[in-house]
Amino acid sequence: MSLSDDTATRVDDGPVRKRRSLRSRRPAVLGAVLAVIAVAAVVLVVSAGGGDERPAVRAAGGGPVAGGTLTYALAGTQVSLDPAVAATAVTGLIDRNIFDSLVAQTGPDTFAPWLATKWTVSGDGKTYTFTLREGVTFHDGTPFTAEAVKASLDHVVDPATKSAYAASLIAPYEKSRVVSDHVVEVTLKRPFTPFLQALSVPYLGIQSPAALAKPVADYRPVGTGPFSYVSWEKDKRVTLRKNAGYASPPAGASHEGAAYLDTLVFEFVPEDATRWGALTSGQVQAIAGVPPVNAGKLRSLPGFALNSQETPGLNYNLYLNQTRGPLRDVRVRRALSAAVNVEELVRNIYFGHFPVARNPLSRTTASYDPTAESELASYDPDAARRLLDEAGWTKTDADGYRVKDGKTLTLVWPYWAEGNKEQRDVLAEGIQAQAKQVGIKIERPAVDTGAFVAKYLIGGGYDLVDVSFARPTPDVLRFAFASGNTYAKAGGNVALVDSPQIDRWVEEAAETSDPATADKDYAAVQREVLRQAYVLPLYTPVQLTAFSAKVRGVAFDAQTYPVFHSAWLGD
Repeated sequence: MSLSDDTATRVDDGPVRKRRSLRSRRPAVLGAVLAVIAVAAVVLVVSAGGGDERPAVRAAGGGPVAGGTLTYALAGTQVSLDPAVAATAVTGLIDRNIFDSLVAQTGPDTFAPWLATKWTVSGDGKTYTFTLREGVTFHDGTPFTAEAVKASLDHVVDPATKSAYAASLIAPYEKSRVVSDHVVEVTLKRPFTPFLQALSVPYLGIQSPAALAKPVADYRPVGTGPFSYVSWEKDKRVTLRKNAGYASPPAGASHEGAAYLDTLVFEFVPEDATRWGALTSGQVQAIAGVPPVNAGKLRSLPGFALNSQETPGLNYNLYLNQTRGPLRDVRVRRALSAAVNVEELVRNIYFGHFPVARNPLSRTTASYDPTAESELASYDPDAARRLLDEAGWTKTDADGYRVKDGKTLTLVWPYWAEGNKEQRDVLAEGIQAQAKQVGIKIERPAVDTGAFVAKYLIGGGYDLVDVSFARPTPDVLRFAFASGNTYAKAGGNVALVDSPQIDRWVEEAAETSDPATADKDYAAVQREVLRQAYVLPLYTPVQLTAFSAKVRGVAFDAQTYPVFHSAWLGD
């Protein structure tokens, strides 16, 4: 459907569709996956008697029980309390329970009311007018009004915030205008179809204006969500408590009132074996990042259950910095791709739990193009050697590494220990070994978070960077490959791609109201980044979450983050 200047889209109560659909190029698996990612519809209930995966049912012998503490062990750690600042999955997961959003995503292109009860979109697609829920209060007692929406969005785009991600989600944002206490008008610089999806994520959760007005040193996260912030012990844990007055869940939530749990604790436990031991010994009731080697054991281990969900958005990919050293030459980039037997490595390390990726975009994401993989330089060591010869790397040193003009073909791939998960370090060792077989030397300097960001992500002193990113929209391709979306500009373009053609495709896809045009543009991006070997896809991240049999009612949102509003502890 195309929009003219005199048309507008109106949204009232209940799940609604965005102005355009992205259903035309969707793999068959997506329909099944969507059945388990709608926040209002999916609840996991864990019951005793062997690990399994099953949809929610009411507990036998009665309904939810109030009270208790649920402790959830995470593989990563918190790096910032402010969702507008940090870009990590841990921040999103924790903050989803502190902050409500204006809308809730219930499908690839459908949204339900949340803090906004209804909204209209102007005919030119640039102005959104939201009518807000009344009677909602922030954890600090501040009333939720249109001023809070304006303050939150302005905070995200303020350069002083130094947003690492959220600002890129609403790049066309121009201003917000308070129409009345419960009506706010948001104006964009240009039409931007992913806007509602962006508003649904925790990184754009609505914050208390009073909290935002405090000095940075005194900042604490204050939202309207089912849990309020208690404390953050750096690198140890974050503790939340029940918001007893909570009454603002998204439309379709399993219940309307306060959370059942009294306390929610997120423990930071980076070691796989330690997390596993904490679960099986009863020290925690749930763990994220179940080691694949242990996942199968849960199916025969009484009293535990495994929840497995493919993550939408960007796969776990290796990005090649095409502005630096040998990787300026596409032949060297394609040689690296051809040197690595991704399928063998992923199969041997992850025991079939993580699908091999052949596209930077997850197969559960709208506009995924399965034909794009034909552009990928598949495993062929002989072809890799020929490409290196063609690129002038014809000599070798005593260790077998390629040499040109007296320089060894060396690629720097920094190792950030705090960000390591899912045995990615083991996978990297396999890639190193296979690259060496064709004469490519990969160095992995170990760095802390500060150096990783300053020297590498911002400074650009790397050749390779590995990352995945969960976001259930193909607009994530703009985040990853648009020239203006470098890390220094709150984006994810770590390959430092600077392609006017890719820029045109992702911008047109974000602005158009025609699904066929968007799908065509997104498909073109997928093909081009594989053809140019800006990215080597590795695997699709799968959220492997294990629960004690006592845990009931955990929901998962569209990004596969667990939500604990309806969680409770049984016997």
